[in-house]
Amino acid sequence: MTDTTDIKKGLAGVVVDTTSISKVNPETNSLLYRGYPVQELAASLSYEQVAWLIWHGELPSEAELAEFTARERAGRALADNVKAAIDLTPTSAHPMDVVRTAVSVLGANDPQTADASREANLAKSERLFAAIPAIVAYDQRRRHGLDVVAPRDDLDYSRNFLWMTFGDEPSDAAAEAFRVSMVLYAEHSFNASTFTARVVTSTLADLHSAVVAAIGALKGPLHGGANEAVMDVFDEIGSADGAEAWLDAALAEKRKIMGFGHRVYKNGDSRVPTMQAAFEKLVESGEFRGAGGAEVPADRGPELVALYHRLADAMDAKKSIKPNLDYPSGPAYHLLGFDTKTFTPLFVAARVVGWTAHVMEQLEANALIRPLSQYVGPDERHLGE
Repeated sequence: MTDTTDIKKGLAGVVVDTTSISKVNPETNSLLYRGYPVQELAASLSYEQVAWLIWHGELPSEAELAEFTARERAGRALADNVKAAIDLTPTSAHPMDVVRTAVSVLGANDPQTADASREANLAKSERLFAAIPAIVAYDQRRRHGLDVVAPRDDLDYSRNFLWMTFGDEPSDAAAEAFRVSMVLYAEHSFNASTFTARVVTSTLADLHSAVVAAIGALKGPLHGGANEAVMDVFDEIGSADGAEAWLDAALAEKRKIMGFGHRVYKNGDSRVPTMQAAFEKLVESGEFRGAGGAEVPADRGPELVALYHRLADAMDAKKSIKPNLDYPSGPAYHLLGFDTKTFTPLFVAARVVGWTAHVMEQLEANALIRPLSQYVGPDERHLGE
């Protein structure tokens, strides 16, 4: 190392490995899962089909999908010691702490934890996919003093998730908005949490350890926690009429405006139009609720849409910065009935598919990830000098 060494802070621009799982096509500005534009997948496929695609590289046949769906539905119920671990976690803790803890218990329970074969890791990935919704739903309900709702094996992934959280069958608009969000959040190449999972995997730690580490990375407000921060911003602004004044003050204070900008996308996040449309359709349906599943006035949805557009337009006009996926997903999750602090656990439920796909890919040609650093501390010195 020399004084002229080019330091890449945050590994910006550094290509550390290859992947066949996803990429952003710069020519179309589209996020691709295994070559398919994510907006096409979100338009017509179930989240179960997309999960299979990300894990296996191709879409499932009818038989493969039926067998996977049966395994997923059979694995939705939580073991008693997982429920006990959730109950022992104080409700003052962030829901991400609960998810992280519960996934650790799932790893301790799993009979294949130490088996690093692709077959075992696929099985573990499917079990995590099935169980994490129950963890998220269980935690939100206990925070409101509500009893657990058992999963149903006659509902698909998205409808069952909402059923376990709120105790009633979701409307078509609610189920659709939620399905779209899960598809859009499922994978995004070497983002911070995925890279964390690959670093941990490179040490030959088990899959659950890698996922727990990824959950820790996702908790940060500069990564997964941004969707929570978006809703906090909306609550702070209050109404569309206050958007420009709020933004002027925030920019003057040099605050980071959450939900805007992205390190990868230079012409706007390609996922935003799809999620925005799902959010607006949910509002148009009138079949929504507030945080915790509470009833809300009918004008709550239109008010959020108006604020959403006013702030986005002002940010574009003043800074030429466009929204990222967290911007439309935050208010959509709110209207679905999730507590704001539950938004990032929802991200976990989606991104666990991408994380586990990367764990398996890392193991295919593993090399310990160990970057160098440039030392800038004192020169060598000795005691007594």
